[in-house]
Amino acid sequence: MTIEVIRSALAWCTVINWGLLLWWFLFFTLAHDWTYRFHSKWFKLSLDQFDAIHYAGMALFKIGIFLFNLVPYLALRIVG
Repeated sequence: MTIEVIRSALAWCTVINWGLLLWWFLFFTLAHDWTYRFHSKWFKLSLDQFDAIHYAGMALFKIGIFLFNLVPYLALRIVG
């Protein structure tokens, strides 16, 4: 595998993951009540807990995108 292939893969991973994060955010904001009702059938969560879990999940996912996709991509761009 060449550096170009790895760089390209990391770039596409970053784009796809940002798309997933955007989809998650839009679904959470536009279908919030439906999503809460759907999940509250299975789990005993208050609305504040539900919001906090999703907010923390989106934050961790975003940090993961930066840490595992974007930073290695930028490092490869700088090096080569």
